[in-house]
Amino acid sequence: MGAGHDHHHHELEPVEGSWRDEADDRPLSIARRRFLAGMGIAAGAAAVGTGTAAADSDHGHHHGPRNPWQSGDRWFAGDHHIHTKYSPDAQYEVATQVANAREYGLDWLVITDHGGVAHQKFSIDQVSPDIERAREQYRDMLVYQGLEWNIPGAEHATVFLPPGRHTVDILRAFEAAYDGGILSTPVANGGLGLIQRATSADGEPYALAALRYLDAQVFAGRTEIALMLANHPARRGVDSPHELRGWRDTAPDVAIGMEGAPGHQAAAISAANGGRADGRGFYEASPGADSFPGYAPTAAENPYRTYGGFDWMTAKLGGLWDSLLAEGKPWTITATSDSHQNFGDTYVQGGQDYNRTGSRGAPVDTGKRQVYGDFWPGQYSSTLVGATSRSYVDIMRGLRSGKVVAVHGRLVDGLDLRVRAKSDGDNRGVSIGGRTFVRRGTDVEVTIEVTLASRPNFGGSVPKLAKVDLIAGPLTGAAADRDAMTAPETKLVETFEVPGGARGRVRFTHVFRNVDRAFYLRLRGSDGNRLDSAGNPVMDVVGDADPWSDLWFYANPVFVDVI
Repeated sequence: MGAGHDHHHHELEPVEGSWRDEADDRPLSIARRRFLAGMGIAAGAAAVGTGTAAADSDHGHHHGPRNPWQSGDRWFAGDHHIHTKYSPDAQYEVATQVANAREYGLDWLVITDHGGVAHQKFSIDQVSPDIERAREQYRDMLVYQGLEWNIPGAEHATVFLPPGRHTVDILRAFEAAYDGGILSTPVANGGLGLIQRATSADGEPYALAALRYLDAQVFAGRTEIALMLANHPARRGVDSPHELRGWRDTAPDVAIGMEGAPGHQAAAISAANGGRADGRGFYEASPGADSFPGYAPTAAENPYRTYGGFDWMTAKLGGLWDSLLAEGKPWTITATSDSHQNFGDTYVQGGQDYNRTGSRGAPVDTGKRQVYGDFWPGQYSSTLVGATSRSYVDIMRGLRSGKVVAVHGRLVDGLDLRVRAKSDGDNRGVSIGGRTFVRRGTDVEVTIEVTLASRPNFGGSVPKLAKVDLIAGPLTGAAADRDAMTAPETKLVETFEVPGGARGRVRFTHVFRNVDRAFYLRLRGSDGNRLDSAGNPVMDVVGDADPWSDLWFYANPVFVDVI
């Protein structure tokens, strides 16, 4: 990427104001004021039970802290993967999920019940009015209607649109024609019977047709924007590299990324600690009939496991995510709850026949703590999106632009990044999700500002950021092999250690000297509790992985082109 000497420095900065100040309306500050006022939770418990929280409680998280280098953008916390009683394996009311998301500091969420014959036939007409009622009840929340799409030939994905006159009709038609569960169900059972299995390779052309359909709805003006993000992409090994590239290249304004960190983060809590003792994220499978052969586990790594709670595609340095970024095209990663049944809850599914009604019915309180593997939306995972306003379309535009940070356990209160050419009079530069052009031979300065966590997260402890990694790799153009899944030139450029006892904000800088080749860069950070000898996340242990003691954040990239 360049010749010459790279250097850095770091400095501690005092806190400007305080989280105790009521004028500080950042989601984390508000949550912490509540926590210490007795409105929070004890470690491992839920903030709001299955009953709906009061709509007139003091919510107040209208926007996150302003990013000083991102043209007036603010950070808005959300979750694009949430289930309700309108999924066969979930149980909560829409309003319950919205109330809890609100209490855990989120600004936006997407209701994504599983696609399939019963959902298309029954559920969509029931969930739509429930979402409308939740919007009325919680006016300071953005509640999107979406779908967890069974991608033909692959895994699942979030598909969602902003509210609009045609939103429900578009989702209904999309599901009926392109959901892998419907495509693979025999006609006699209400499906289309066009593909062998929902994940079999004969479904791949239908996935591309589905994305073209969504793109066409935007082009026709029926919706302003439509987005798709692949969910838990490595869990069963059926999202091949060429499929990811195919989705992105077929409809780049629709297919924008994937979960960098899946939901179900409580699933690996040990039985001794009240957990299910499964795989973190329910990543515990082995290769199956439809799995991509290149994902074969080895003694060194296992793509079917998480690493520090993140999907192997994202967590592996120089791995599949980096191979996509090295082509010079964005591919946004997120962190979600995938909330179905939540850790510590006492409720169980209602007894309604889902296949006949499209709903499990109202959940039932047993009065006894159940053993579940999920967290409430916002309780552990957050997707922070940079947007100009707290509006449905602007949040989606921020996601599409890659102005996104995926965070676990509220590891940081804020993250700002500036990338600029030092010699071109470029004082502002670009930030996360941005792209800049520099002259060959220019020095490029990277400035990182992290606002450290100052009060307990919802696990009951104050997260301690130990390090921030700056990762970079050259832009090599479109991969000749569509199943390429490595970026061998992507490297860990520098690790910035956070001094012990640091408080408030820390700042780090790095200069790429004499840049002569286009490149991208990205950030990740960790509490430093579980690292390999190279500073990378280690594979999570099935049956015993405490999510609160292994926290990471990953920021989406900045691209630097050379002219």
